[in-house]
Amino acid sequence: MKTVLHKAATRGHQDHGWLKANHTFSFANYYDPERVHFGALRVLNDDHVEGGMGFGMHPHANMEIITIPLSGELHHKDSMGNFGAIQKGEIQVMSAGTGVQHSEFNGREDEAVKLLQIWVIPNKMGVQPRYDQIKIADSAKPNDFQQIVSPNPDGEGSWIHQDAWFNLANFDKGTAKEYELKKEGNGVYVFMISGKAKVGEGELSERDGLGLSETDRFTVEALENAEILLMEVPMNLPRM
Repeated sequence: MKTVLHKAATRGHQDHGWLKANHTFSFANYYDPERVHFGALRVLNDDHVEGGMGFGMHPHANMEIITIPLSGELHHKDSMGNFGAIQKGEIQVMSAGTGVQHSEFNGREDEAVKLLQIWVIPNKMGVQPRYDQIKIADSAKPNDFQQIVSPNPDGEGSWIHQDAWFNLANFDKGTAKEYELKKEGNGVYVFMISGKAKVGEGELSERDGLGLSETDRFTVEALENAEILLMEVPMNLPRM
């Protein structure tokens, strides 16, 4: 098994006043040649947006974008005509494809919104842009892995243009479960949203990340109550 550990305090950090952003991988003004991506996982941003503030309309193309609110209310608007709000217990998935513009704003004046924004490099370029917003709270699986993203439009959760599977885990202290990878050659990036857990042979605390590759399974054990995001992605990317 090959691993790469990213402690929370080693992430890139930008403080714009209204936006406090932590970048696991190189993004915007933060660049580290050793931390550009983990396989197809290109961006993992941990954002804190103050009340009433947000990102104005801006373009994306040929990227799968997954947004997971952690607290507060995030408002979305895009050039495809979609408009709505998402909160914790929901996720938003957008295939940028041939090109789309969108904005994201904190929908509340009196409370910050905290979110994870994740970019995955797709396995198809130039696809028709699409937007999906689903509620995942109703199908949550305490002390088990809950699939929230896959390559299968008919599968559990939402889907993207990549052989990637995302799972959320809400484990009580002492819970241990084995994760078996879905596809040979994939790796898994584990991000600790909260709590503390042992993943393989490593210990992770809040906001730590651990990439695991060259393995087909590993065990996750909660050392205290923990919320964990597992992102399984291809490690070898074909030339486009």
